[in-house]
Amino acid sequence: MRRFPWFALPLLAAAAARAAPPQDYRIDPVHSQVIFCVDHDGFSTPCGRLRVAAGWLHFDRDDWSRSRVVADIDLASVDMGDAGWEKAVRGRDFLDAKRAPLAHFESVSVQRRDDDHGVLHGTLTLRGASREVTIPFTVNRVGITAFGLHTIAGFSGAVTLARRDFGMTAFAKSIGADVQVRLEIEAILDSRAPELYRQYEATHAATQQ
Repeated sequence: MRRFPWFALPLLAAAAARAAPPQDYRIDPVHSQVIFCVDHDGFSTPCGRLRVAAGWLHFDRDDWSRSRVVADIDLASVDMGDAGWEKAVRGRDFLDAKRAPLAHFESVSVQRRDDDHGVLHGTLTLRGASREVTIPFTVNRVGITAFGLHTIAGFSGAVTLARRDFGMTAFAKSIGADVQVRLEIEAILDSRAPELYRQYEATHAATQQ
């Protein structure tokens, strides 16, 4: 029997790595947050928090151009630390969560700046308005959890949004025009991620009918 040359194994491994598709991850709502801050009449810059309802991403360490992100944000989940304040932010003047309960983000392209930094280009739909957004981000870590349960990809990002672009024009004299948004995202390696998201979409659409 003719033996395969051992020195060819690294070449085959490298070729397989190059041919491997981007890895699929499902966004972990437990360890992911959307934090937003806006000026309050010059006195302070209060912050609130929103929950990621569902989402998934491709992330290919070797070719970031093949990466992709799709995510829905639960607007009714807003946490301001006060029930009355939360009701106001969920209301028609601001998030309008009853009419459009989700904000939807879908990437268009990803640019790599260096090994740990990039720029995400995509479309954000909020309150029925869709706008292009550009999000600089950092790849914090890709690795196995301390208990070896999952492979995790962790990211941080930030973007400034003009609330007027999404129809939020109320209280212009007392509430800042720009909203600072910070993203802290953890995603779990899962080949089923795209399918799980499609199931979530179908379920959500059924509940809105």
